[in-house]
Amino acid sequence: DSGVILFVGEGKSAESLIPFWKRLGRRRFRIEAVAMDMSSAYISAVQKNLSRADIVFDRFHVVKLMNEKLTELRRRLFHEATDEQKAVLKGSRWLLLKNQENLDEQRDEEAHLAAALELNEPLAKAYYLKEELRLFWDNTFRWPAQLFLRAWCNRATATGLGPLITMAKTLMRLEEGLLSYFKHRISSGPME
Repeated sequence: DSGVILFVGEGKSAESLIPFWKRLGRRRFRIEAVAMDMSSAYISAVQKNLSRADIVFDRFHVVKLMNEKLTELRRRLFHEATDEQKAVLKGSRWLLLKNQENLDEQRDEEAHLAAALELNEPLAKAYYLKEELRLFWDNTFRWPAQLFLRAWCNRATATGLGPLITMAKTLMRLEEGLLSYFKHRISSGPME
């Protein structure tokens, strides 16, 4: 409630949280939700030690994972591209990761991005799915968010692109933690 950081552990393993669980003692049962990244170590630690708490996967980490999948696809496509295509794709990495509204008009970033997307249909599909995924958190309630998420995962899978299929599988596997956001509306942002 206060936003005060209560504990900082060293490392990224479940064991790094053991002192925190001990410090919490019986008070742990009052914790309703935990905002976190999608680390399997943290997921299992929270499920084991805070069995009543909902896990809420942090938006930043979901978007970061999607950006990693987009970068993976761009690299693969760049290596398969002709020299002419490579010239257009060169310098597009950061443009693909930027939010559309943050593209710099003075540096003609919109035109560069448009040329890269026009040149490569798989890259364009992945980019527009990345942009669309950001809209997930704009939903007001859980059930429309669930419909949105499942439709997005179906579209990502239908592209046949490995990184997008992997992303869709990850999101469906972690669906409950994504949808918990609409109950608790918390984020790990203040801690980060």
